[in-house]
Amino acid sequence: MRVLEILLDNKNGNVWDVSRITTKLSWQTVRIGKPASIDLSLTDSGIVQDDAFTVNNGDIVRVRYDDTNVFYGYVFSVGRNQDNEISIKAYDQVRYLLAKDTYVFKAKTATQIIKQIADDFKLQTGHLANTGHVIPSMVEDSQTLLDIIEKALSLTLISKQRHFVFYDDFGRLTLRNVNESLADFIIGDGSLMTGFEYSANIDQDTYNRIKLYRDNKDTGKREIYKAQDSANIARWGLLQLYQSVDEDKNAAQINEMLTQLMQLKNREQKSLKITAIGDIRVRAGMYIPIIIDSLGINQPMLVDEAQHQFDGESHTMSLTLKVI
Repeated sequence: MRVLEILLDNKNGNVWDVSRITTKLSWQTVRIGKPASIDLSLTDSGIVQDDAFTVNNGDIVRVRYDDTNVFYGYVFSVGRNQDNEISIKAYDQVRYLLAKDTYVFKAKTATQIIKQIADDFKLQTGHLANTGHVIPSMVEDSQTLLDIIEKALSLTLISKQRHFVFYDDFGRLTLRNVNESLADFIIGDGSLMTGFEYSANIDQDTYNRIKLYRDNKDTGKREIYKAQDSANIARWGLLQLYQSVDEDKNAAQINEMLTQLMQLKNREQKSLKITAIGDIRVRAGMYIPIIIDSLGINQPMLVDEAQHQFDGESHTMSLTLKVI
């Protein structure tokens, strides 16, 4: 029998095991832009009736499943209904990176940027992979810390074609190359999958013309660099991305950026949503081999979002995946 362990630490010396009074648990991870979260529902019985039992914002929640570390985070919301049932929402450390601040970085890698921000905000770090790309400068005024980190990783991807995933690994901020996170099991035909929805779109992050500009302080003129795919313009219409580049970049570096951006953006963005029997190893930011013969899919895909639902002895998951 699978064992779901849920502990609640009041930070006052009391640690409560609420596993047996948890009626529902949902665990969600998102690859970009959000912290991981859990939602708990506790029934009005047992330890809830103990006068010493309390749940407060800031309390620590730890979840393990079959001796596998799942979630370590902090309570951000507590509610009760007319039946005295308790609802809890908790986030991992990434939630604290939604704070805004101003930073100026010079010649730092994304790894160094993460470490500096974590140190400044007293957050715990674990394995932080070396991204290997020095970003000449980043000036971020009143931006969320998470947006700053994700911008640094995006600049690394554009420059070096190296894809990294940033997340909280059971209480420690972690950075890994996605190539290190390939699952050793398959989801699809005859393996865990119970349903799917597939889409291919050019609506959100597809561009067939890219224009980069640099303001030249010496000449006082704006320099434009452009690349386009005429065939895809004829097929889809003109979809243009227009953005600035660092003034320190030379023409060769800007043209290299154009080439790399065209490779990333000049294509359909393909998305696949899968419902499946739950496997606790699955979280956002990992590659999973997917096989669906009716779609002609037989390849690893990147998990953008993963939501696990525990209801009694039932464990299911909903995944949003994309081709990288």
